[in-house]
Amino acid sequence: MNNIYTPQQQRILLIASLIIIAGFIIFGLSGYISAFLGAGILYVVFRPWFTALAIKRNWNRPLVTTLIIIFSVVVIIMPFLTLSLLLVDRIQYYSQHTEDILNLAKKAEELTGYQITSQKNIQTILQQGGSYASRLLPSLAGGALDFIVILGLMFFTMYFMFVQQDAFQKGLQKYLPFKHDTQKELGESLKNNVNANVLGQALVSFVQGALTGATLWVFGVPDAIFWGTVAFFMAFIPVLGTPLVWGPAGLIQLSQGNTSQGIGILVVGVVVIINIDNLLRIMLAKRMGDIHPLVTLAGIVLGVPIFGILGLVVGPLLLSYFIVLINVFERDNKKQEKEVAIAQELVVKEAQLKK
Repeated sequence: MNNIYTPQQQRILLIASLIIIAGFIIFGLSGYISAFLGAGILYVVFRPWFTALAIKRNWNRPLVTTLIIIFSVVVIIMPFLTLSLLLVDRIQYYSQHTEDILNLAKKAEELTGYQITSQKNIQTILQQGGSYASRLLPSLAGGALDFIVILGLMFFTMYFMFVQQDAFQKGLQKYLPFKHDTQKELGESLKNNVNANVLGQALVSFVQGALTGATLWVFGVPDAIFWGTVAFFMAFIPVLGTPLVWGPAGLIQLSQGNTSQGIGILVVGVVVIINIDNLLRIMLAKRMGDIHPLVTLAGIVLGVPIFGILGLVVGPLLLSYFIVLINVFERDNKKQEKEVAIAQELVVKEAQLKK
């Protein structure tokens, strides 16, 4: 029996069916998109290790992948989860016990002579901040089952990305709608972003957080470990970063009459903590991907509200991909214009020869 559709109609309906089914799949998995993004990020981070052990030394691929997963759980996931829970717990504490923050705001107003904001507004901001932090960072109290499922799906995906690496890479090259050179540029951009915003930035943030915590502890600030943890997370944000932690701490010490402690915190922050950031970035730029701070900052603003904590990497990556594709589009247009100009010159020369 003959089909009622023409070949062109069949092609259009096939494409429409693929788009509709893909839409349902994406909608169904939208709650777990962070698992696939995390798997991709960890794949890029640990790929050199996998290549060195499983490909160059010919170790068993499932064994190497299992060791990588265990390492990532012990060294990355558990410490990060502990820090996140500590941060969320303390923010929620301050959102429920606003008296300490209100007293500090009152002292700041007495010191400056200006009213910062009303007590009601401060209470509202703290409560909203606690709620936002609970959504942004992993919280066992807020959704243990979802978090476990996301972690399991992430490592399950990463396992097959490594074990079936050849098929995975061939599939990407086959189905991505880009030329080989463009795919290569996108891959390089992915590697640079992950290296800069995961490995490099994590190292810089750890150093800055440790220095901030140590500085506050030396100058007698309460909860120095907690505020050092806050500084670790804040250090991921370019320009602002740790000054949002040690700056208020120094000013609070000054407002309480502890002049030497306040000046000491501010001096160490300006001279050491800020400059160690610039020094480490210069040292790591060539090895871990040189990403412009503006791209990182704008990407974080874009990515964190959408992807949560993974937006620290995914946001800058999206912006970098956009810039790469714009450059590819511009280059292809110039190439096409050049080819058209050459063709026109040949036509003109042929016409002149005929004359």
